[in-house]
Amino acid sequence: MKYEKLAKDIIKNIGGKENVNSLTHCITRLRFKLKDEAKANTEVLKNMDGVVTVIKSGGQYQVVIGNHVPDVYDDVVTIGGFQESSEVSGEKVSLFNKFIDTISGVFTPILGVLCATGMIKGFNALFLTMGWITKTSGTYSILQAIGDCLFYFFPVFLGYTASKKFKGSHFIGMAIGASLVYPTLSALTVGKPLYTLFAGTVLSSPVYVTFLGIPVILMTYSSSVIPIVLAAYVGAKIENGFKRIIPDVVKMFLVPFCTLLVIVPLTFIVIGPIATWAGKLLGAGTLAIYGLSPILAGIFIGGFWQVFVIFGLHWGLVPVAINNLAVLKYDPILAATLGASFAQTGVVLAILLKTKNIKLKSICIPAFISGIFGVTEPAIYGITLPRKKPFIISCIVAAIGGGITGFMGTKIWIMGGLGIFAIPSYISPKGMDKGFYGAIVSIIVSFVLGFLVMFLVGFKDEENKEENRETVLVKKDVLVSPLKGEVKLLSEVKDEAFSKGALGRGIAIEPTEGKVISPVDGVLTTLFPTGHALGITSDKGAEILIHIGMDTVKLEGKYFTTRAKQGDRVKAGQLLVEFDIKAIKAAGYSLISPVVITNTDKYLDVIETDKKTIDFKEELITVVI
Repeated sequence: MKYEKLAKDIIKNIGGKENVNSLTHCITRLRFKLKDEAKANTEVLKNMDGVVTVIKSGGQYQVVIGNHVPDVYDDVVTIGGFQESSEVSGEKVSLFNKFIDTISGVFTPILGVLCATGMIKGFNALFLTMGWITKTSGTYSILQAIGDCLFYFFPVFLGYTASKKFKGSHFIGMAIGASLVYPTLSALTVGKPLYTLFAGTVLSSPVYVTFLGIPVILMTYSSSVIPIVLAAYVGAKIENGFKRIIPDVVKMFLVPFCTLLVIVPLTFIVIGPIATWAGKLLGAGTLAIYGLSPILAGIFIGGFWQVFVIFGLHWGLVPVAINNLAVLKYDPILAATLGASFAQTGVVLAILLKTKNIKLKSICIPAFISGIFGVTEPAIYGITLPRKKPFIISCIVAAIGGGITGFMGTKIWIMGGLGIFAIPSYISPKGMDKGFYGAIVSIIVSFVLGFLVMFLVGFKDEENKEENRETVLVKKDVLVSPLKGEVKLLSEVKDEAFSKGALGRGIAIEPTEGKVISPVDGVLTTLFPTGHALGITSDKGAEILIHIGMDTVKLEGKYFTTRAKQGDRVKAGQLLVEFDIKAIKAAGYSLISPVVITNTDKYLDVIETDKKTIDFKEELITVVI
């Protein structure tokens, strides 16, 4: 496991695995639902190597990792032994937080595939526009099939994730979704309807078939979002009800049998039409607001988009955009956010070029690359937000970028990728129109303006301050080597008290010179009369045990000479004990010598050297306080 140590530290500082109700992840964050957030060591997590920051939002405890979050997530799940999340917390959560949690829980698992298929569909549109392929070619058809597969069968995929979120059977959820896109039902809408409901209104609905005499409003559910999410929620409740009353011996097939017989007709007769009508009204309402002033709407959405991301509120707009794409075949809302990632990236590039701080540069490089591809959390949390001014500049510039898309009437036509991979999403079915060029202008202006404003306005580099800040947040106690010789792992020591870490974490040395020096400034708190073992308490509180050889206590001090006494104040490098290596080995004793921190549990970490051999006074162990 590549991130085993980081995973262990995260689990420890969120209050242990017993404090976790559920765990998911998105593009950059581990999203925990904790039983008690007060048990989490938030400040420790924030300043941990490998963690960008910690956000508490939407009822979730979000540990921001970066682009490699899937790998960290896998290690956290493996080490924590987390199963399918079972939420048992009795904590009251607001309706708004429940909404955000539900949206993220349903969409997060398929976000990667959603972006991937959207990118393929977008590039296919680009290739078609450039004249590289034709609509009649096999290449176009296959690429379109890949790009369309998830979005066309969206109810099937969302049936799985929504049922998982609502604690229902995943495959029942998929069956509900599959019934909504069953092709034969679409064929029933050909010809004259039996009659029309709500004729003459925005909700006008022709009725072609009935179910047990009840009118069924057949709608196009491919690419839809709201109907299947609601159906999965109701279906999970119905399923759990049947589980309570159906005998165990026939539960395996009768529960799905009864559930599907109830929920699928209910979805077609009630849930689907109501949800679809609500979707139409929502899309119409969103566009009505946008229609009042596309420029102001673009400025507002673009300017505050990064703030929405910080608090996880951007999930509230995602289903609106997807709904618009399903109902209207386009969406202008998310189009206004295009400039945000490029404004952030331009600001980061300016900081990268201006800073003299090596640590800040090392953060800027991957944050810049991520930003180009639309993932801005590393830039926000690691660079711009902590320095305030860069973040404010990026928001102002993003607002200008949003205003440009509003002015140009820019729309997204497919749910595509992020950053530069989002560009094909702005190509309309008619080709590269004014809206597409508005997207390009927004990208260029946002990036260039973000870079120039940040470069000219400048920021306080705080090179020395950053070093001091690290010293304050992460205090260290460095132990030099008390012995000279070959470095060994504690697990190689043939004594379980040491090899299994019962006495604390540390390292072992096979000495090549018969001397022991003090590894720190401190007090010689323990010195065995035999001279084979000693304990030192450093001035910073580390309790260090040095044990010379294995079972050498049986020598009763023979071949050992002490050069200090118990209670003495000692300095790093001061000679404490001498011993005769040849004589001890000749007596049949192993001289592998553990050096351990006996109060390990009081520290954030104990970091051992990775050297194979070591000399006196070279750094051996670093204790992170």
